[in-house]
Order: sequence, then C-alpha cells, then structure tokens
Amino acid sequence: MRTTYELRSGKRPIARRSASSAREAVFDYVRSLGCRDDEIVPLGADAVSWFGAVYRAQPVPDETADTRRPVGTR
Repeated sequence: MRTTYELRSGKRPIARRSASSAREAVFDYVRSLGCRDDEIVPLGADAVSWFGAVYRAQPVPDETADTRRPVGTR
C-alpha cells in the first residue's frame, strides 16, 4: 500500500512523495536532487543525511477520510 509522505528539511516542508515506506520516500527525494546512494547516510526508518543536511519523511493524514462524528454522539 502506498502512502503520501511529507518531506522535511529541519522544520521546513520541502516536498511530498507517494511511497511504500517513509525510508523509500526520503531516499527517492534525495536521489532526485542528484545524490548518489553511497552519499546517503541512513538515520533511521524515516530520515537520512546528505552532506550534513537531514531529511525526514512523515505520513500525511488521509484528507479524504470523513473525521466527523455521527449526529448524536460525543
């Protein structure tokens, strides 16, 4: 199942990617910047470093889901 991830550099949102995992999303993004695989330093399941910059991926909440409660519930 693919999920949409928001990519961040520090606190700044920089892109969105659809991927199977946060790691795939962040690797795909830095590769699109011209980064080679041997230059990427994994920092966990959702982050990598490239020449000192840290890039993270966070899942984006499903915007199509209806989060309203049924009438008469608390």
